[in-house]
Amino acid sequence: MIIVLKPGTTRSEVKEFSSWIESINNVKVNAWYGEHSIVLGLLGDSAAVDIESISAQRIVESVKRVQEPYKKANRKFHPADTVIDLGGGSILGGGKLALIAGPCSVESEEQIIDVAKHVKSSGAAFLRGGAFKPRTSPYAFQGLRASGLELLRHAREKTGLPIVTEIMSPGHIVLFEDVDIIQVGARNMQNFELLKELGKVNKPILLKRGLANTIEELLMSAEYIMAAGNEQVILCERGIRTFETMTRNTLDISAVPLLKSLTHLPVVVDPSHAVGVSTLVEPLAFAAVAAGADGLIIEVHNDPPHAMSDGAQSLTPQQFKSLASRIVEIAPVFGKEVSHRADE
Repeated sequence: MIIVLKPGTTRSEVKEFSSWIESINNVKVNAWYGEHSIVLGLLGDSAAVDIESISAQRIVESVKRVQEPYKKANRKFHPADTVIDLGGGSILGGGKLALIAGPCSVESEEQIIDVAKHVKSSGAAFLRGGAFKPRTSPYAFQGLRASGLELLRHAREKTGLPIVTEIMSPGHIVLFEDVDIIQVGARNMQNFELLKELGKVNKPILLKRGLANTIEELLMSAEYIMAAGNEQVILCERGIRTFETMTRNTLDISAVPLLKSLTHLPVVVDPSHAVGVSTLVEPLAFAAVAAGADGLIIEVHNDPPHAMSDGAQSLTPQQFKSLASRIVEIAPVFGKEVSHRADE
């Protein structure tokens, strides 16, 4: 249920009104203060709440029930865009489009620092890199794990770029205390115990859509994190599994504007994993910008033919530079400004 309060309602009146609602109903009230309005979202079992009684209150402008099962992630509860700002120009959302770039896997200190320096010089605002790698085959390279996290921190020290890397297990959270954005991969999108634990973490969570999950299921997974207390969630469309075999997955570009209409959370697109072919990454990146994405996750490797994972979909630093420069040119056409990481 959503309650819109009349203009001029004071914060003390909101607090008193919210306490009254909670005292007579089995719900929790979540308040959003906008520039021109105040919206109260009732979380929990609101079926028994008396709409007529609520509507009759002096400060209430309108009341309506919300049918969608996701509440905190719902734009109706939070009309303004959520913005993730890590300082220094690394911003996602609110009209800012961020480039998140780096290798699929961290392979060595030389490799990750070299790539980090290149992507920053080309305009990336965040550095991505896999330390823990979920692989289809148990015999494939699984990442450097804790050592990989340490190398990512070294790369951050050299460049100032905030780091984005994937977590696999709730037991690893202690290792991620110094990670700037924790990524939940497609295979773990519905690992609800992991999501609940990440809800207790005070840092942004980048949640990737599962291989065969619906948009509502993605939003419900975000709700798990938010319901546990962490509202810094970033959604990622990275392609879904279809009958097509010429690409790794099928990028659901329609998910971007649809998500932007349904939720206030930032939406980023990973064209690298969506297509699996480096030559197709650029056109899909352009399509994502045109569709309204708040960011792009691009895999970049300094030697793709010899990459230990996903070399076929990785751009070289030179290719990323070309892509980034074109993104800067086209983004304003679609109302976006590319985030720029300031030199430390």
